[in-house]
Amino acid sequence: MTSMSRARVARRIAAGAAYGGGGIGLAGAAAMGLLLAEVQLARRRVGGGTSPHVPNADGRYGGTYAGPGQTPLRLTMLGDSTAAGQGVHRSGQTPGALLASGVAALAERPVELRTVATPGARSDDLDRQVALVLAGPVPDICVIMIGANDVTHRMPATRSVRCLASAVRRLRTAGAEVVVGTCPDLGTIEPVRQPLRWLARRASRQLAAAQTIGVVEQGGRTVSLGDLLGPEFAANPRELFGPDSYHPSVEGYATAAMAVLPTVCAALGLWPAEEERPDASRREGFLPVARAAAEAASEAGTEVTAAMPTGPRGPWALLKRRRRRRVPEQEPAPATPSS
Repeated sequence: MTSMSRARVARRIAAGAAYGGGGIGLAGAAAMGLLLAEVQLARRRVGGGTSPHVPNADGRYGGTYAGPGQTPLRLTMLGDSTAAGQGVHRSGQTPGALLASGVAALAERPVELRTVATPGARSDDLDRQVALVLAGPVPDICVIMIGANDVTHRMPATRSVRCLASAVRRLRTAGAEVVVGTCPDLGTIEPVRQPLRWLARRASRQLAAAQTIGVVEQGGRTVSLGDLLGPEFAANPRELFGPDSYHPSVEGYATAAMAVLPTVCAALGLWPAEEERPDASRREGFLPVARAAAEAASEAGTEVTAAMPTGPRGPWALLKRRRRRRVPEQEPAPATPSS
């Protein structure tokens, strides 16, 4: 599917989400049923049927930066098992811990991490997760990773985008910055074979592009997770997938965190001002939001953020291909429970 075709599909899905439509599917029901069966077989290998292991990474990072009057930044992770860090064994290996550690190092300020993401969650669980978040102090920034379970459970794309956009709107209205890692490329799941890999990739990218439109229109930013952030993920699946061949490995999560961290820092105002301008040499620039969303969906690690509210073809967005920043290698150690 071309970028322009993907943009048209994403625009239709996002419009259906905004105006209450629900009939636009991601792919044929029979084919998606086969895909679901393949993915469920892969999932049965996760933990051998036991409860998923998700390390508790909540707490304070960057304690060495604490000082008089130095209040910590608050970072909250929402979404599914990828946001929670299922598949790794130590708290410091989860994406939340890696992001908290990276933000603390760049801001030279402590970061308080809270995780409400739940393994198996779909976008319709975000309403519950957002309620949990807003029951306490409003975070400075929320990172949402969601979408894979929507595809594998055949949730209508319009409903998926509507739930995500509503969550972003509530968090932004409360004063939190929001960064969304869009639906990953399910075509990279090793046990899924051709031609279902192609179908999974197509469905994933359609949803990712539509998610971007919905998020940007509500004032959030997106980062394309694509093949979980880098061509190396598809090239080296045994290295970047965990033992279950479904969730990322330690290296996979680190790669994801490296791609999301610059956007998180930009949203917090921690990035140099000169890097906020589009760089033509990196094919960055202003595009209609649907076109930007489609391009981002096909290139992992690409950021889309709102630009001009109106243009010849509707709202416009800034497409950025930020240079990845390596997360500090030392394993962060949560010291104090978050409130």
